[in-house]
Amino acid sequence: MSYGPPPPGNPGPPPGGGYGPPGGGYGAPGGTPPDNGLTWAIVAIFCCWPFAIPALINATKVNDLWNRGDHAGAHQAQTQAKKFTKIAFICGGILWVVVGGLYLLSAVLLVSATPTYY
Repeated sequence: MSYGPPPPGNPGPPPGGGYGPPGGGYGAPGGTPPDNGLTWAIVAIFCCWPFAIPALINATKVNDLWNRGDHAGAHQAQTQAKKFTKIAFICGGILWVVVGGLYLLSAVLLVSATPTYY
């Protein structure tokens, strides 16, 4: 079945081959996403897990927010992840030093309280 030629006065295709790509908000975001610090947040779990969990949550949000185009949100999540990771390392370091000191103190007290018989 053939429809024949188009009627006279048909404007034809638009100039320039059609419409261009949509503007703004689509496609890959420009630049590279900020460092999410996920590795350090995972390591921080062994130091002080109550502060490492928020660090992990924020670190996993960075790339997702960046890919959605929310650059400010990605930088804010990165800042929060770094903050909680530092707090976890500091608290964990203090905790390890205190626990090590208590073990050393208990060992010294145990040795000094043990009677020696000759």
